[in-house]
Amino acid sequence: MNIPCILIPALVGLICGILGYLIGKMNSKDGDNSQYLNLQSDLDNCRSNTQQLKAKISSLENDLDFCRANGLKLNTKISELSKKSTDDIKSFASNTDRIVYFNSELAASVFEKKIKENDLKIIEGIGPKIEELYHNAGINTWLKLSQTSIEKSQSILDAGGESFTMHNPGTWARQAEFAHQGKWQELKDWQDVLDGGKE
Repeated sequence: MNIPCILIPALVGLICGILGYLIGKMNSKDGDNSQYLNLQSDLDNCRSNTQQLKAKISSLENDLDFCRANGLKLNTKISELSKKSTDDIKSFASNTDRIVYFNSELAASVFEKKIKENDLKIIEGIGPKIEELYHNAGINTWLKLSQTSIEKSQSILDAGGESFTMHNPGTWARQAEFAHQGKWQELKDWQDVLDGGKE
């Protein structure tokens, strides 16, 4: 047997094996490298998205802190405005309930004399001097007199001097309420029963 004949195919086989191994290894490295590059690109994208999300979270946290700080102020302001609006509505409603138009003809027909609007002397027990005391105290309408307590009326009389302390203002606010509401007949009927403005 010829040694070179055996050796040549063995040598060719060995070279082919080595070449196959090297080619396979190179193909494997190219595949790993492209996969590595794809993973690196994905990682870079994730890092970029994370940075953007962190910036967004920081911005939202700042907005939240601002809203919390101003939200309390805003809630307080809204509450104040709501309360003020409610109070204004109640005040308006109570004032509109109290608006009564003065009918001088009706008053004159009941009392058989001309009556001026908010003339406190229509109240039995109040004369010109007591009316002047009330005007000086800022009570110049039937409505205001109707809202004046007996104690307040008595203090106004006491401030006027000894000649006024003997008067009893116990019915004056109720009489003024009848006058303000235009209930002239009820006022006249009640005054017919009163004795100098006293029950």
